[in-house]
This record gives sequence, C-alpha cells and structure tokens, in this order.
Amino acid sequence: MIKPIDFNLPPGEEPDDVPEAAVPHFDPSEFNVEYEFDPPPVEIDIRSECEAFFAPGGPLKAAAEYGGRPYEFRPQQLEMAGAIADALRCGDNLCIEAPTGVGKSFAYLIPLIYRSRLAARPALVSTETINLQEQLIDKDIPLLRKLTGIEFKAALAKGRHNYLCRRRFALLSGEQRDALLPAPALALDIGRLGRWMEYTTDGERDSIDFRLEPETWSLACCDGASCLGPKCEFYRNCFYYRARQSWETADIVVANHALFFTDLAMRAASGAAGALLPNYGVVLLDEAHTLEDNAADHLGLHLSRFGIVSTLNRLYNQENARGLLMRKGADPALRGAVADSRDEAYGFFTPFENVLREHNESALEIQDPSRFPNRLSAKLEQLYRSLAQFLEGQEDASFRTEVEAQLTRCREFIVGIDQFTRKLVPDAVYYAESERGSVSLHATPLNVSELLSELLFHQDFPVILCSATLTVRNSFDYYTGRTGFCNGRTLLLDSPFGADQARVYIPRDMPDPKDDGYQAALEREVPRFVELTQGKAFVLFTSYASLRRTADDLREYFRGKGWQLLVQGENMTRSGLLREFKEDTDSVLFGTDSFWTGVDVPGESLSNVIVTRLPFAVPSHPLIAARMERLEREGQNSFAAYSLPEAVLKFRQGVGRLIRSRNDRGIVVVLDRRVISKHYGKMFLDSIPYRFELV
Repeated sequence: MIKPIDFNLPPGEEPDDVPEAAVPHFDPSEFNVEYEFDPPPVEIDIRSECEAFFAPGGPLKAAAEYGGRPYEFRPQQLEMAGAIADALRCGDNLCIEAPTGVGKSFAYLIPLIYRSRLAARPALVSTETINLQEQLIDKDIPLLRKLTGIEFKAALAKGRHNYLCRRRFALLSGEQRDALLPAPALALDIGRLGRWMEYTTDGERDSIDFRLEPETWSLACCDGASCLGPKCEFYRNCFYYRARQSWETADIVVANHALFFTDLAMRAASGAAGALLPNYGVVLLDEAHTLEDNAADHLGLHLSRFGIVSTLNRLYNQENARGLLMRKGADPALRGAVADSRDEAYGFFTPFENVLREHNESALEIQDPSRFPNRLSAKLEQLYRSLAQFLEGQEDASFRTEVEAQLTRCREFIVGIDQFTRKLVPDAVYYAESERGSVSLHATPLNVSELLSELLFHQDFPVILCSATLTVRNSFDYYTGRTGFCNGRTLLLDSPFGADQARVYIPRDMPDPKDDGYQAALEREVPRFVELTQGKAFVLFTSYASLRRTADDLREYFRGKGWQLLVQGENMTRSGLLREFKEDTDSVLFGTDSFWTGVDVPGESLSNVIVTRLPFAVPSHPLIAARMERLEREGQNSFAAYSLPEAVLKFRQGVGRLIRSRNDRGIVVVLDRRVISKHYGKMFLDSIPYRFELV
C-alpha cells in the first residue's frame, strides 16, 4: 500500500562558450584608468575569520536583514570553510563532497573573500551552469560584501562571443551590408542591434530583450581570430575589453568550466601570453563532478562540416552571391576557389556520414582515418595562398581583418584535418558523430587524469574541487583516479538533511528495461506515481526516444487530469521549461540528460522524482567504449571500474534534485527493477540516504 504524501510536515535548507583563438595581451593602462587598492593588513588568519563569520552570533546571523535566508548554524558549512582556509594557507589542493544543504557557495566564498585582503593574484571560481554563476554574482557575493564589510571586487568572466564587436557591426551596417549578410532578412536584426547599441552598457548578448537570429549574432559578436586588440579604432569603447578590464582588477573572478578549460588549454600551448583569464592564484571548481568530461572536450580535437562550411560561406556563398569576396575588385577566380573548397568540404564529410548511416549509429569510432579520401586539405591550401595574396592589395583595415580571420580558420582546419587523418593526437579515441544536421570528427584524449595531474594539480596555486556527488560508497577513489587529483586531501561532509524527508518506491512488477513489456509498464507506472503527488514531478529518462514515445502516449492522460506536461525538446528552452515548472506547481516535466544535474527547484513544486531507468552510459558510444577497452587492457573489469560508478554518481545527481531544503518532503520512484534483481542494484540504493519500499 502506497501512502499519500503529507506536505504539511515539520521542517529546515538547501553557455555556449566556444574555444577561442589567443587574444592580444591586455593592458588596463590603455584605458587610462587609475585603480586604488586598500593596502592589505600585515597578517590575516583566514580560518579564524571563517570561524567567527559562521559562528552563532557572527556576521552571518544578520543575513535575513539584507535579504538572505534566515540564519542557521551548519557545522558542515563551517568545516568546509575551515578546510579551504587551511588549503589556502598551505597551498595544497582539496577535494570536497558537500551534499545539498551544506551552503557550499558561502563556505568557499568566505575564505576567498578574506584571502582577497592579502593576495596579489585573484581567485577564480568556475561553475558548470549559468544559474550558479548568476547566483554567485547577483545574490551571494553582494550579500557577503555587506555582511563582511570588506570592499573586494568580483567580476563575471564570459567568452568573447558573448559580446558585440563594434568594428564588425560597423562593417555589417556599412556600404557592404547587402553583400556581407547571408540573407536579406537579417538586415532587420542589424537595425535592431543598432538601436540596442544606443542604450546597452555592456554589449552582452544576455541583455538583448528581443529575438535575434543566431546567425546574425555570429557575424556581429567579438571573435578571437579577427580581433585587432589595441590597434582597433573601437578599442577604447570595446565591450569585451571593458569586461576584461573588470576581470583584471577583480579579487574574485567567476567563470564557467568551458572558458576555464579553454584558458587552461591555451596556457598549456603558449604559456600565460595566450591566456584568456587573469593570472589566478587559486582555482575553485564548483560542480566538479563534470571535471573529466569537460577536460576531455576542451583538451581534444573537434572538426565539423558546419564549422568549415560556415567559414567558407562567410567568404562567399555561391547560392545567394553574398560574402566578403563580393566586394568590388575581388577576383572571380578567388570566389571560385571558395566554391570549390565548399563542395569539397561536403565531399570530405560524406563518407563519414555514409558509414554512420550504414551502421545505423549516431557516433562511430574511426580506427583508420587515413582510408577516407581527403581532397579538402589541398583545396584549402590553395585557397589559403590565394587569400593571402589577395590581402596584400587591401587597404581597408576592417575588411582586411575580417578576411584574415577566415584565413586563420582555414589554416586551423588544415592542421585539424591533418591531425585527425594521421592520428596525431596521442592516446585518444577518434570518432565521427552526427549532430544537429551536421557531421563532426573528434579526437578525444583518454589520458585525462595524466593531463590534469600535470596541467592543473601540479601548479603554483591550490586547486579546490567541490560538488554534491563525488564519492561512490563514501570513497573518493573512483573520482580521484579518473581526474588525476593529487597533492592534497579529500573531505566528505555529512548531509544536513534527514533520511525521513523522502521515501523511495520500487514497483514489484516492473519488467526489466530490455523486456518487451517495459514500455507499456512505464506508461502504466508513471501516471500511478504522479497521482500520488498530484503532479509536481520530474520524470527522468536516459534517451530522447523513450521520452518522446512516453510523452506522446500519455499526453491525453495529463490533459484530462489538468496537469501541464512539459517536454524537453519541444517548444521551450531548458530555462523556459524550468521557469514554467516552478510557476505551475502541479505540472510534470519529462527530461533527459541535462535535467539530471544542475537543477534547483526547492519547495512543493518538485515533490516527486521518477527515475525511469538506471543511468548507465551507452556502451556503444566510441568514447565510452574506448574508456572501457582501455581499462580491460589494464586488467580491470570495465563494468565495475567505470560503467557502474559512473551510473551511481549520475543516479545520485538525479535523486538529488528532490530535497533542496529541510522543509522539502517527497518521493523517489525507481522504475528499473535491476536495483532489486541485480547484485549491483544495492550499490545504487546504498548511495542515497532514504529507505526504500517495494510496492
């Protein structure tokens, strides 16, 4: 018998940055601005300051007076802050699992704030999600500035593609506009951007309050390859460099993992001269459970048909006779060379696309890339030489810069194709993947732990990692082994929440996910458990196919109940879905991968998390298969050493969406009988603090 949930129980708490080319050295003195800094005191005991801040009667007690949450003493929060203070003092690395409700952002910000009074180099805080970055910059840091009384500086760092480029916009809105815009309709966007520029103070895409075609923004935004730096006529009013000015003078810089790892890769390739971020003196990675995958993405090689064709279309698009080379005086033969290269780009990727189609796979390992014909590199080489020659006679600096940017990209494509076809990226898996109507080629390193050990954990600054889910069966061994964490210690904090805040239900009669009757059972059990909470549910899937089929079959059921069904991948963005879910407290949200992590919905709106299937990674994906094969070669059982702990960590993330404060109550439903029928199922149930019941 399933008991209904009583929500009146007693209570207590809780981008798409792209890799960019190296930028010119940034010199704040170019802006003729003088900065004043308070001289640091002779000595500060950061641990003692943290203990005083979090103690009963300390400054944190006044948080509610400034719009924060009512004060409650949390020993885990104080322990975390003290451990970070010790790491800062000793220069050691630190890895912390801080369960939901610890108040980890305050626990790491306070030591960093007190550190700011005696450190010459800023602290970098990197997060996975935009939501957390905005919370830190807009809420937590302003509140802590008031509570500590310390006048420290904080800045949000974003990739340059988030900022409008005045020079590129001037080019697009000038005499050559009709030739440069890929489609006539985009001229309306340019007009809107022009009016927006009259009142925007930051030039950030996020502050645009009207619909804008992504293609328009890609043409007008800041771009590393075409940046003139101090030589640009718009440099003194450049939105991007004014933003960088704030980073360079900040005590705490908040960034995302994509920008941080791009910066890390550039430092590895060219030293500090090629860095995007300031010369930080400590790095704190929040939401660090994604560390391995983020590092693999940004330390590898990626080529896409879309990227190459877009670059060539920027030069000349034969389908609509538009592009940079439509400029008066450009040799028609040069446009012909671009068109030939564009045709060859399609020809180069087609065999990879055919192989994917033949094997009915969205991703496939390419063991011998050299057997695929490559006539594209020769065409790009020829185009590169012709463009370089064409540029010699160009006097318009802005136009010349735009063409030079495409020239740089041509060279990058030539090098990338060579690295892929000759397998020059060491210890990597090479694969092709179809995505969003394009085909991409990847060379992803398998030795991430070795790379991170050298590039991140053996530097002259401490690195602090924290997340709510880093351990498997209370051990950090799996995580530290995968990420190369070293030169420091680990800390596992207790959860401030009680085991009685949620119940776990497992249906007795649920078939195995591989059985024919599984889908029908899924469509029977989801309504059964959603009715217990009258909506208010996340239903988490591991595949879009299963999500779409279940949503289609149950749509009428939800409509009849009067509960709004929100489905990922339909009409709304991820943030739009979350906003609607929070506002409509009886709604039900069907989500896949991105809703398992990084989603915070405290209160009654989310009272039910239904896990449709244990989140094992697809073993046929080339990267997953290569990681498992590598473990097998080393004499390990790849399922026990990789697949299982990865799935347990993701399961913990998914279940962790439910209880976000001491006031929250709810249920977790697991519609995968393997948690009780397989020997490894206990590992999943042991990883969460709640008692389970067969129903």
